[in-house]
This record gives sequence, structure tokens and C-alpha cells, in this order.
Amino acid sequence: MPTILTHALIPLAAGVALGSRRLPPRLVGAGMLAAMLPDADVVAFKLGIEYAHALGHRGASHSLVFALACGAVAAGGARWLRAPAMATFLFIALSAASHPLLDMLTDGGLGVALLWPWSEARHFAPWRVIEVSPLANRFFSARGVDVLLSEFRWVWVPVLALACFTAWLRRSMRVGAT
Repeated sequence: MPTILTHALIPLAAGVALGSRRLPPRLVGAGMLAAMLPDADVVAFKLGIEYAHALGHRGASHSLVFALACGAVAAGGARWLRAPAMATFLFIALSAASHPLLDMLTDGGLGVALLWPWSEARHFAPWRVIEVSPLANRFFSARGVDVLLSEFRWVWVPVLALACFTAWLRRSMRVGAT
């Protein structure tokens, strides 16, 4: 898995790119939580649920159904998030879906149960460039540094460059229109 910080980057970058008028800060914050939420499945290890089980790590909580459910729940709180219900649903669902899509780009683990409950098969992307993050106690090690450098190269630089370019373009178009 990429680090939890990298998962939160995707909705944060969308917030920077699109601006607070389109994506209110509360909605961006909720998107960041939704992007990190699938990894709450690590509690399954403490419950004796095996990694490869449908409820194990990278199982049901890493599915598109889970992402849609997150969006549906969030849409119920759209007023509090200060956004229209449909925009809330879409942003939260996409934020949650970004998690398994990033995990599919890693070079380790068993893959992602993206199509659960229709299939418990685990999937990887054909291009697996992100080094898988070590769990807990090995995160602050030389291996953890390698993972962070990999994420910086393959996720942070392109995502932040795209977000900054989009924000610049949005501002340029607004200034040009006046």
C-alpha cells in the first residue's frame, strides 16, 4: 500500500486544483478521510482475519462498492459538508476509489478486491511502479525511506504538478475573463 499520506494527497490536490468554491474545505477534508478509510481494514489482522479473506486487508473495503457506499453516506451529510448532494456523492466516492487504484500500482501484497462482492479475485495494474509500504514498525526504516521516495516520484510530483497547473489555468481564465 502507499502510505496513508499519499492516499490523502489525491482529494487534497483536487481541492487545490478546483478551488474552494467548487470543493469546500469540509468536503476536501471528508475526501481525504474517505481516501484513507479503506486501510482501516488492517484491524482485521487483530481479529484473526487472514489477509486473503474477503474482509482482510485490501479486500471488501478496497472495492468500488465500498467507494460508492462511502459516497452515498457522505451525500446524506452534504449540507454539513457545504456542497450539493450529487457533488458530495461523486467527490467522496472518487476519493475512496482512488485508494484501491493507487494500491493496484504497488509492487507487493496480494492485489486489490476491486470487484467485490461479484469477485474476490485480487487485481494489480499492469504498471506496478510504487514500492509497497512496510506495515507499522518497519515504516521508519531505510525501506520506509525508499517507499516515500517511490511515492514522491510516481505520485506526489505528477499529482501536485497537475493540481498546480490546473489551479494556475483556472485563475488565468478567470483573470482573462475580467
